[in-house]
Amino acid sequence: MANKQTYITNAVGRSVPTFINGKEQIPFKGVGKYKPTGTKAAPPLSSCADYPADGNKTVNSLRIALENAGLRDGMTISSHHHFRNGDLVMNQVFDVAKEMGVKDLMWFPSASFPCHAPLIDRLEDGTIHHIEGSMNGPLGDYTSQGKMRGSGVLRSHGGRWQAIQDGEVHIDIAIIAAPTADAFGNATGDRGPSACGLLGFALADSVYADKVIVVTDNLVPFPCYPWQIQGQNVDHVVVLDKVGEPSKIVSGTTQITKSPDRLLIAELTAKFVQQAGILRDGWSFQAGAGGTALAFAIFVRDMMRKQGIKARFIRGGSTTYLVDMLEEGLTDFILDGQTFDLEGVRSMRENPSHVNTSPFTSYNYHGKGNFASMVDAVVLGATEVDLNFNANVVTHSDGRLLHGIGGWQNCLFSKCTILPIPSLRDSVPVIVDDVTTLVGPGELIDVIITERGIAINPLRKDLIDKTKNSGLPIRSLEDIKADIERLTGGPPEKPELGDKDVAIIKWVDGTVIDTVKQVL
Repeated sequence: MANKQTYITNAVGRSVPTFINGKEQIPFKGVGKYKPTGTKAAPPLSSCADYPADGNKTVNSLRIALENAGLRDGMTISSHHHFRNGDLVMNQVFDVAKEMGVKDLMWFPSASFPCHAPLIDRLEDGTIHHIEGSMNGPLGDYTSQGKMRGSGVLRSHGGRWQAIQDGEVHIDIAIIAAPTADAFGNATGDRGPSACGLLGFALADSVYADKVIVVTDNLVPFPCYPWQIQGQNVDHVVVLDKVGEPSKIVSGTTQITKSPDRLLIAELTAKFVQQAGILRDGWSFQAGAGGTALAFAIFVRDMMRKQGIKARFIRGGSTTYLVDMLEEGLTDFILDGQTFDLEGVRSMRENPSHVNTSPFTSYNYHGKGNFASMVDAVVLGATEVDLNFNANVVTHSDGRLLHGIGGWQNCLFSKCTILPIPSLRDSVPVIVDDVTTLVGPGELIDVIITERGIAINPLRKDLIDKTKNSGLPIRSLEDIKADIERLTGGPPEKPELGDKDVAIIKWVDGTVIDTVKQVL
């Protein structure tokens, strides 16, 4: 489809393209300003007459499954990322596609990881045309260099569900790697030799895709229970020797930071939620799996013990530290979106109050409410923030695309969004005049905490009032930035970028909030 590319300035002042990968795009209009119309997408009708009456949908190989699913040029192949850097399935899928001579596929993962670096060869030989999904590591770097034929499209976890539900992305074949499944296609992720926790990011794929292939290394007699994926949505089941490396689901460090500066940041974050009146009986919070966020969870846990406070729920990604809080009785529930370590997997399997959830219930912005906005405080990271409290999580200050969005954008709708970040990374200032890539608008980011002080968004007069006599080092973001630049000798150099669009950043409602340009 030949479209002359044009650009439009969106509501946050970013110039964004009107077409990407041949599809018309809607520019970001502001938080809550774009309202969808129409009806949800739907897969084609199926008939039981086309499936075995005995319920046995197993086939002998990935190739047979892909052939039966009608794999052909230009299709969209989706996958989930619950194995994170331990996925052993998708490289095989695209190798089979190459053997079949299929070209120009779009890969639509919920995220990719360094383990998928071999797919650069499939991009080079034309098997894969482009990737629409969060990219971590080598694939992000490859895209940043402008080598991918199409443009990347980065969405949040909830934005991915929204895109499928709204018909923005049509999945031809979904590949669901499942640690345990039965021959009918019922599948779960919390048990089996390759247990990875839950399979929530594959739920939309299983419901909306034309064809669904479950790949497992642990086939059990019907029924596989509890089932997270329903067999009535599955076309074929393939058994492989191994579908994933559970030890590699580990996200970030999953170790509490030992850095004195970052421990200080974590402690300040815990003290802030206490002094702001957020930490109270029945509260809720979400924290990531990085070292600073884990340290925050430990500081908060100790405060809760001392004050006799119990949380109603903790929103996961779950880690051993959150599991300890659940099993100690410091929270009623963990509402989990993905498991970040093996203790989280065990807990999900054994604890009824460790609940697996999907992006539909927690993050989908085109629904009738979701519980991201019900969380009292969320503690997130960022690669850059600017003086308008805008934040970047996908590129570094050099402009390279090395991270995905994950659920980060969706979490911004919590009652208090806090970014505890170091003021410097590798001697490069993290607070800048304007972020290289705008992923989250500043109106949704309430507090930025560094080792040099705490900056509260001027829009949050309630938080300013509650903490003004707290003894906490409350400062303006401008003052903190000036301190950093006195230390470094000035602001960081701007990256050298070209004119080519290598990716776009979608907001949670499917509109385009920013563009990622080629790194020169």
